[in-house]
Amino acid sequence: MMADRARSGFTLIELMVALAVLAVISMFTWQTLAGSLNARDILAFEDNFDRTARTAMGRIRREISLAFLTPNLTAVNSYKTVFVGKDDGECDSLWFASRSHRRTLAGSRESDQTEITLWCESDPENSGRSALLHRESQRIDHLPDKDGAIMPLARNVSRFDLRYLDSTNGEWQDEWDTQGAETPNRLPRAVEVVLTLIAEDPHEDDTLVERTYVQTIVIETSDPLQKSATSGGSAASFNPAGMRGP
Repeated sequence: MMADRARSGFTLIELMVALAVLAVISMFTWQTLAGSLNARDILAFEDNFDRTARTAMGRIRREISLAFLTPNLTAVNSYKTVFVGKDDGECDSLWFASRSHRRTLAGSRESDQTEITLWCESDPENSGRSALLHRESQRIDHLPDKDGAIMPLARNVSRFDLRYLDSTNGEWQDEWDTQGAETPNRLPRAVEVVLTLIAEDPHEDDTLVERTYVQTIVIETSDPLQKSATSGGSAASFNPAGMRGP
């Protein structure tokens, strides 16, 4: 009797039950796989944001922190150091002299001094968006905002905002000009950098995602904050890490 049943195979009900169990297992397997793929896409999306911001902000931080001005103001058409920041709406511009240059070729006629310019232009690869550009000239001359190698520092930029901390009064300014009458040949104590990047949401069509990164950079050669006559604090209480963006 048992041998006859074994030779007859599965009944229709047993086959339907087996297919139902297989379908349930397949559904759970697909849901787990889809969840893993979705998590992978989200992590890759966020990592792309963070990697771009880390690279751009890291370079900007090093170069601004090593900004300097020479006390020699009499040289004509040969050597000119400036620190000029312009408020251009959503994307500001800045050019300055820095000691951040790294010599890559032994014996080359280069020093650590360099000219840096940061500004935004329309991104040719993404209509309606901006690219944060970086210019570096290996030698300081009488044209602080010209010549040198230009490269994109970040793409898909919607905001590049700069503010400058005046050491004499502890106030933030939207512009700074060492060639002007207000801050002649004087560096700001710190620079606040706000960088906003945008990208298409990988899971929702026609949806843009924004990420904003903020950091405050202290300039090593600038004058310390002057103690206020009306406050109990001092210049030593300045803590850029505790500042918040706008």
